Amino acid sequence: MKDTEILKIFKDTGALLKGHFKLSSGLHSEDYLQCALVLQYPEYAEKLCSQLAGYFKDDKPTCVVAPALGGVVVSYAVARALGARSLFTERKDVSMVLRRGFQINKNDRVVVVEDVITTGLSTKEVLEVVKAAGAAIVGVGSIIDRSGKNIDFGVKSNSLLKLDLPAFPPEKCPLCKQGIDITKPGSR
Repeated sequence: MKDTEILKIFKDTGALLKGHFKLSSGLHSEDYLQCALVLQYPEYAEKLCSQLAGYFKDDKPTCVVAPALGGVVVSYAVARALGARSLFTERKDVSMVLRRGFQINKNDRVVVVEDVITTGLSTKEVLEVVKAAGAAIVGVGSIIDRSGKNIDFGVKSNSLLKLDLPAFPPEKCPLCKQGIDITKPGSR
């Protein structure tokens, strides 16, 4: 898929929002990508996540892991395309952990996936969970990378679409300075 096709899907589903948002990272932005509005359509989830899976197919992953909540559908659809297991981590207190009886084995080859990467913090937390299990990490993938930079995860990484959507610490947010009400749509 071309960048224009992916962006069109986000626009057509109303998933590219404008306003004043507090992102899960704590940063503020006038742009928010609500991937759930895209992923509610199985045909889009399959199309996007199959393409994402293609980047890692030759690495023969056995397991795909994502942070909840945004990455759950992405993990499932990528794992389905790869013929692998799909797991997700959840936040317990301040740390990401595996729950629900999920296990990562030392023999697993793991791809960590996300819907949207902004700072990479959630992805890095999932990587730590996988490292603690002793499994091999073969890559990191996301549907959208809105970081505006190349985040080094220590493994190969790929995103279907890179967007430069500015985000600001709250104290430097121009929208806060204008007194515009803020919305917190994220999961953290």
